[in-house]
Amino acid sequence: MDSLQHMHALSASFFLQMAIILVVCRLVGIAAKRIGQPQVVGEMIAGVMLGPSLLGLIWPGSTELIFTQESRGILYVGAQLGVGLYMFLVGLEFRTDHFRKRARSAACVSIAGMVVPFILGALLVLWLIDVPGIFMPKVRYHEGALFLGAAIAITAFPMLARIISERGLSGTPLGTLTLAAGAIDDAAAWCVLAIVLASFGASQPLQIGGVSIGAEVIAIGGSLLYGALMLTVGKKLLAGLGRKAERDGEVSHPMMAVTLALFCASAWYADIIGVHAVFGGFILGISMPRGVYADDIRRKIEPFAVVFLLPMFFTFSGLNTKLDLLVDPRLLLVGLVILIASILGKGVACWAAARLNGEDNSTSLAVGALMNARGLMELIIINIGLQHGIIGEALFSILVVMAIVTTLMASPVFELVYGRRMRAASAESKI
Repeated sequence: MDSLQHMHALSASFFLQMAIILVVCRLVGIAAKRIGQPQVVGEMIAGVMLGPSLLGLIWPGSTELIFTQESRGILYVGAQLGVGLYMFLVGLEFRTDHFRKRARSAACVSIAGMVVPFILGALLVLWLIDVPGIFMPKVRYHEGALFLGAAIAITAFPMLARIISERGLSGTPLGTLTLAAGAIDDAAAWCVLAIVLASFGASQPLQIGGVSIGAEVIAIGGSLLYGALMLTVGKKLLAGLGRKAERDGEVSHPMMAVTLALFCASAWYADIIGVHAVFGGFILGISMPRGVYADDIRRKIEPFAVVFLLPMFFTFSGLNTKLDLLVDPRLLLVGLVILIASILGKGVACWAAARLNGEDNSTSLAVGALMNARGLMELIIINIGLQHGIIGEALFSILVVMAIVTTLMASPVFELVYGRRMRAASAESKI
């Protein structure tokens, strides 16, 4: 009976959490939209507000009453489900035709957006590897450099795609170039993160016939095998789902059950080989058929994933964000240096690459502004780093602030350097 009462109390605590999370995230998200920011920015900020940085500061008892340590386990599972489904949806939107249209320009911009962040990451880690609270003690230099490089190189690809679509830039030189470069950068950053997790021994060695197969081999080999199979054989097998959806005009409930089962199996596989569930969901999404199937899957899954599950992820991230750590002058300096390096390594580097590739200054600045946003993708990558014991709470908090600031910058900077030109061109075409 005591166990039943405990479970009842735990479920009651979860429902209270969710009511608060959904209301706060929605209100702050609406406020963000009213000042011209994407709703996701508001929800990121709402997550930090519900953590120790604001709610815990105003009401120290909130952790014991609402976000108890036990109930965080449920919140964590919901957050992983939400972010996994979100990455599955990102994979569904991943379009290879962007590369073919602007291959040369996109390659130049994406290479600059990867090489410069990794150089800066390598230089910064020479300094940061010995700073307390930045990296965990067992992290080696190359692991820290690769992780920080990936964190700086990541782009808010889904948000970038939405901005381009909402502004009517799909199919334009700017839209095609930015989408292609963003997709290449994010794919490369996730690959690097997988290598870091593998080298960090995120999975246990496997004993076969007295032979020990290391965690790195399992993770890297397992990831390559999964990706190769899903993007070749898997893609052909899954095409049947697309043909049935085209015939029926929708995704039926049995097909939805099969899709969700495949997602769960992919996430499970990615977890057990030592990478992360998001990798499994993302690769599965890329492998899925397009057309009616992809459109209907997005229509049915996205509202629940984005409205209900993702706020759990933002809040879980916020509960791990401790901005009071940045009161320390040394950590504040680290935060400022990382923020400046992130803007230089992504925004400025992509602008310069676009200019060198023949784009006009306005278009190049717009590319830099959009590529500089990190958004939810940054939160995903740093949560993985925290969960696997790569980074400490101080660096996690610093990178949360970096993600929010660079995402906040994207819309106003884009409007300043390109929005006016776009409206002027539209007005002239109507004359």
